Amino acid sequence: EQGASSDELSVAIWDTNQEPGLKEILDDFTKETGIKTKISVVKWNEYWTMLEAGAQGGSLPDVFWMHSNESERYMSNDMLLDLTDKIKASDKIKVENYPEDIWGLYTYKDHYYAVPKDIDTIAIWYNKKLFDEAGVPYPTSDWTWDDLTETARKLTKSDGSQYGLAVKMDNNQAGYYNLIYDKGGYVISDDKKKSGWDDPKTIEGMNILDTWIKEGLMPSAETMSENGEEVLFQSGKVPQGSWMIASYKANEYTAQNADIVELPKDAKTGKRVSLYNGLGWAAAKNGKHTEEAWKLIEYLGSEPAQKKQAELGVTMSAYKGTSDAWVKSANFNLQAYLNMMDDMVIRPYSRSTVSWENADNEIITKVYTGELTMEEACKQMAEQMNEKLAEEQK
Repeated sequence: EQGASSDELSVAIWDTNQEPGLKEILDDFTKETGIKTKISVVKWNEYWTMLEAGAQGGSLPDVFWMHSNESERYMSNDMLLDLTDKIKASDKIKVENYPEDIWGLYTYKDHYYAVPKDIDTIAIWYNKKLFDEAGVPYPTSDWTWDDLTETARKLTKSDGSQYGLAVKMDNNQAGYYNLIYDKGGYVISDDKKKSGWDDPKTIEGMNILDTWIKEGLMPSAETMSENGEEVLFQSGKVPQGSWMIASYKANEYTAQNADIVELPKDAKTGKRVSLYNGLGWAAAKNGKHTEEAWKLIEYLGSEPAQKKQAELGVTMSAYKGTSDAWVKSANFNLQAYLNMMDDMVIRPYSRSTVSWENADNEIITKVYTGELTMEEACKQMAEQMNEKLAEEQK
């Protein structure tokens, strides 16, 4: 249920794994201010349906997560509380304490509409048990994409009982986007007017993925679409975002057998790029408790709450310098995620991200199922994306 009673703030998120830690932080807020909160977790797909309905019906939750895929749509349609003046007057929120690119996701016409919640980077999870059984040494931070492919070949069993790695068809930020940027390609131009899918360097990056598909180093498209990352992990390696820690920590198999290593480097360019993103805490413009909602957002973005979010292992926090505490929150090599912060590219976005990204996912799935070559797919993705970007310019 979404509704909170009139004297409590309704808070909406989409990740069950983050709920326990966030509840603890919300309780601290209540102790400090007397303002009660009620948190609801709504699964990712239903979350956006719920927000859309709430936006149309004028009944959005008081405080909720915003994502770069959707932010411009909500900001440009005037659904979110403008926080610009509140941030200026705040002694807890100073813009320079958070990554500039993450503010960029939640800024529209020079106004701020959310406070950065977290930051995420990408690294590789690997299954130590399978490496031990195959007598293959664990990956190190100096490895290249060629090394990863080679290792995947050694871990793949011809009877289909085990695969070297798994990259789902829609796993762009945590998966193939990183290959593209390592090769010097791009997904969207800086001015948001042009797709980079048909750039030769982009195609070069995607050809690495093509090798994994063609050589059968990954499970079938069907298997991957039906299973979660934790299940796929049991048969090999999975590139994953730092937001997955809580679920891997809670899963007995992964807690015992998993570890993390930095993404591979590109042998030629020497680049090791991590795509990154960050959620924002936003409030409904027409909410009944906008003052209290701002107090909560200000609290959640403050250094103490951001530090606690990191210490509890909820996620890496957006507030600069607080993620060091997160590294100690689990018995995995979490430092790999922090090391990935040396060369970061913000997750590609525009006003119509959702529609071009969904179309991309459908096209790329056809490479996995053998209906299209990688080059054909990249050209189709560029075409559909350029049409949508041209619409945005009108």
